[in-house]
Amino acid sequence: MSDLTIRPATAGDLPALVAMLADDPLGATRESPQDLTPYREAFDRISADPQQHLVIAERDGRPAGTLQLTVVPGLSRQGADRALVEAVRVHVDQRGTGLGTELLTWAVAEARRQGCALVQLTTDATRLDAHRFYERLGFEASHLGFKMLL
Repeated sequence: MSDLTIRPATAGDLPALVAMLADDPLGATRESPQDLTPYREAFDRISADPQQHLVIAERDGRPAGTLQLTVVPGLSRQGADRALVEAVRVHVDQRGTGLGTELLTWAVAEARRQGCALVQLTTDATRLDAHRFYERLGFEASHLGFKMLL
């Protein structure tokens, strides 16, 4: 396996990050890589929040994947913090290489390091391959998620 680095994303990574977000059937309908303005504003908000961990995975110096890990303080579970994983993407030419496993392994280890009691994520109901992937990593489909677009 070639050299892999998982590091905090920088503003210079935005074009690659947005391209990965847009490079699937669902992302293609909701992302606009040609205008990075809203992504820059979001990146600034993410970067200013110490509970947000937006990372990029690089393989051989090239963007290969990304995810965002958010530490959420809570009262339930005796005041336990939890980690929320969002926007997991693997570059099209890196799919099937084990990179997704490495990204999620990093996220779980970072959540543990941050003192979280659990890691949770949602995935679109149509992403059946992703469901199998997360279950293989030890995640359980224990809850039903709901969303409301605003």
